[in-house]
Amino acid sequence: MKPPKKIHLNRAEKTLRVIFADAEYTLPAEYLRVFSPSAEVRGHGAGEGVLVSGKIHVGIDRVEASGRYAVRLIFDDGHDTGIYTWGYLRELGENHATNWNDYLQRLQKAGKGRDPDESPVKIIS
Repeated sequence: MKPPKKIHLNRAEKTLRVIFADAEYTLPAEYLRVFSPSAEVRGHGAGEGVLVSGKIHVGIDRVEASGRYAVRLIFDDGHDTGIYTWGYLRELGENHATNWNDYLQRLQKAGKGRDPDESPVKIIS
């Protein structure tokens, strides 16, 4: 897989723009965080991995090269163990809408949300 021509981090908009020779994707930090390729998120075996919730406000602090095949994203919530290969970044870009919809459905089914300050149980006093 050829590397992207350019990767641009927009901290203000919390997005990562990945430009390949034949395609361009603008990926939100929250999306990249919840689909991190790390063992912490994907799990250590087969299956869907861990459902990460409450990351609506997450941003990316830094993007670091990882050899000539990937980047490591350093998120402002402390997560920094995912290595995003060029192929995985392309896959995330190509499947963004489907992945995101599936993620939202999994959150709803689990009674979790995107906002860490939001509780599925409302306490009224």
